[in-house]
Amino acid sequence: MATISLCMIVKNEGAVLQRCLESAKPIADEIVVIDTGSTDRTKEIARLFTSKVYDFSWQDDFSAARNESFSKAEMEYCLWLDADDVIPECYRDQWIKLKQSLGQDENSCVDVVMSPYHIAFDPTDGKPMFSYYRERLLRRNAGFRWIGRVHEAIVPSGKIVYTDAAVEHRKEKPHDSERNLRIYRKQLAEGAVLEPRQQFYYARELLDHGEYQLAQEEFIRFLGEEKGWKENQLEACRRLAVCLYAQGKEKEALAALLWGLSYDTPRAELCCDLGKHFLERENWERAAYWYQQALNAKRDDTSGAFILEDCYGYLPCIQLCVCYDRLGNQKKAEEYNERAGKYKPDSTAYQYNKTYFERIKEQVG
Repeated sequence: MATISLCMIVKNEGAVLQRCLESAKPIADEIVVIDTGSTDRTKEIARLFTSKVYDFSWQDDFSAARNESFSKAEMEYCLWLDADDVIPECYRDQWIKLKQSLGQDENSCVDVVMSPYHIAFDPTDGKPMFSYYRERLLRRNAGFRWIGRVHEAIVPSGKIVYTDAAVEHRKEKPHDSERNLRIYRKQLAEGAVLEPRQQFYYARELLDHGEYQLAQEEFIRFLGEEKGWKENQLEACRRLAVCLYAQGKEKEALAALLWGLSYDTPRAELCCDLGKHFLERENWERAAYWYQQALNAKRDDTSGAFILEDCYGYLPCIQLCVCYDRLGNQKKAEEYNERAGKYKPDSTAYQYNKTYFERIKEQVG
């Protein structure tokens, strides 16, 4: 059985830290907590679980802090979590089985374990709505280093395996919404040249702050340099379209979405965006075409892409219901509504449509 060091960086996380550590305690053989300046009970709570609690001067650099946490680890593997993450009880046995299987064969030593990261959840049934794979467990002696002052990451290499054992991000309070953009702007003011992944995330931060023109310019620069990771390029096209829609540039927004088709077979998320473009302009046939493409799109969670769960079933079906209703094909519209209901039986839209079709039948009968 492999041994695991849980490595964390924290600041003023007294409200959630115990929840995180309790969830990880059955898996971790060692817990390392790097505190970057807490003024609440964070360190006191951490010391209930471990003696390895260290102070680290915050440098506007998440990678520096995470690398510090890894440097204090002594077990075979490093597991990283944020304080508002949890390892859900429903996945805990999978994590324990994974730990038992690692390193059994010296010649097939695993370097990286990629795990699903569930970020957002459906308020009706609690199921994940937005997720992607992250490099979650890393062999300590493989020499991995975090890179990027914000939106930090480790580039996976060596023997990589994927697990279904997930981590959930259960945020309880808003973070400093200005922090990431502030750090990026400080880097640029210092003359730093952002590598492609950081360039992509800088553009995203500009978009999130409503700086649409600047975000547009950064996404176009990122795409034009053609050095980014394919999944980021596909996502950049979708987010570039958001910038353009916000500025009233509808034709350019559609062109941005179509640009995404040049990178790979379209993902369901992109197809749904194209469907939405035509749906909102009451071009029902074209909208139906793209929502049908979304239904046919192959889902690959292990690609590392951001996965929007609803795009792989529910959303195309509920929108195809709308399209065919507007086209006068009530039978097909009802069929798609029933399909949508199989994905989300408690959906308000599905229930409304169901009542709508029942009333039509009563009137005809």
